[in-house]
Amino acid sequence: MGVIPGNIETDQQPPMTVPLRHFVVGLAFLVAGIGLGIGLHLNAVPGLGRLAHVHLLLVGWICITIMGAMTQFVPVWSGVTLHSRRLANVQLGLVVSGLFGFVVALLLLKTAWLIPFAALMLVGFWIFAYNIIRTLGTVEAYDVTERHFLGALGFFLVLTVLGVLLAVDFTVPTFSQVGVRRSGVARAHATLAVFGAVLTTVYGALYQLGTMFTQTELHGIDHRLRSVEEIAHPTGVVVLAAGRLVADAPAARVGGLLILFAASAFCLILARKLYEMRVERTPMHTRYIVAVSALALWIAVSAPAWISDPLTRNHLLGAATAGHLLLLGAIGFVVVGTLYHIIPFVIWVNRYSGLLGLAAVPMIDDLYDGRIAALDGVLLGGGSALIVGSNLLDVAGTPTLLGGLLVSVGVVAFVSNMVLVLVRHSPHSLDQIVFGSFSPLRARGRDVAVEE
Repeated sequence: MGVIPGNIETDQQPPMTVPLRHFVVGLAFLVAGIGLGIGLHLNAVPGLGRLAHVHLLLVGWICITIMGAMTQFVPVWSGVTLHSRRLANVQLGLVVSGLFGFVVALLLLKTAWLIPFAALMLVGFWIFAYNIIRTLGTVEAYDVTERHFLGALGFFLVLTVLGVLLAVDFTVPTFSQVGVRRSGVARAHATLAVFGAVLTTVYGALYQLGTMFTQTELHGIDHRLRSVEEIAHPTGVVVLAAGRLVADAPAARVGGLLILFAASAFCLILARKLYEMRVERTPMHTRYIVAVSALALWIAVSAPAWISDPLTRNHLLGAATAGHLLLLGAIGFVVVGTLYHIIPFVIWVNRYSGLLGLAAVPMIDDLYDGRIAALDGVLLGGGSALIVGSNLLDVAGTPTLLGGLLVSVGVVAFVSNMVLVLVRHSPHSLDQIVFGSFSPLRARGRDVAVEE
């Protein structure tokens, strides 16, 4: 797809290095998370390696990518100016520093150090939420995407508080003194993170992207389905998290079913937009198709599990075998597919849009390598299918290992493709994007202009 949507205000976007800095750092955490996952399979990771692995992928990749995407597209979609560019850089530094220290403390079992590093992440996410809320505060009437983003920010605020309390409880047991079980707090924290912050953001973004980049509109039953999702999803997240916090199975069951009901409504909306698509299919659309299929299958296998027992640890993300189906198949493919457009889009607008009509310029989807995109699609799709299939069929051993290997190689191919976009087309080098005014090039006195 090479068209540029005409209903967004690109003049309102922050400097390109601000979102790209988030995306590059997120990709680095993705590679680190995959590497740690391989180490876990080889029994070569010390300490609380599995918890470190989850935080690298969920916080380091997905949440930091969300931070960059909101910072970029809230001003663009809403036609307002970002409240503070400086805070957008500060938020990233705090979250990255906090996450890095948090992961190291988990691996070395230095649990006392979890508290300050968790606090750093909390401050970083709260600054992010403050910056976006202040930005949206100038909008007169919120649309469906803006409403979802505000809801997601609320979930970010609460889940980070629970995260700090969990870090404190590692060394200073406090939950037992107030009659709350640590396991309940941990499951409420995970519920707010995955279903509250992440999935709410995904839904909100796809209401824009799903229509914008298929050149379709919501119509007919779409509006009723959207109303169902907007009410059922946040209500379900709150009820499920509260039910897990206080170990109330009936409440948690109701919350889980509401989440599944909302997911079904959204799944139908996105499937209809992909079916009605009026443009040529791109890697982004292909990955959205995979995500819709994975989400539908996750709903089908998770409903019986949450009806029977929504409190058990094995059913944290739905059915005991559905964790990878949701995180890798649904959420992961949405993030990968979206980055296949967002990163080239940000660079295209800043480097090539001003040359339209004056010189030959590439289309957005010409900026990445189509062959590598096809390769990583096959690797990620095939590897995910093996992992999910092995989980659903309860088959351990070779298929799971092979699936993990394919996903790992696919991630390397995907990250390489995005890095090539930056190297070939960005007016700034990678170190200028990541370090900004602290770039070694600037420190050596090179004549470079780095946007802040």
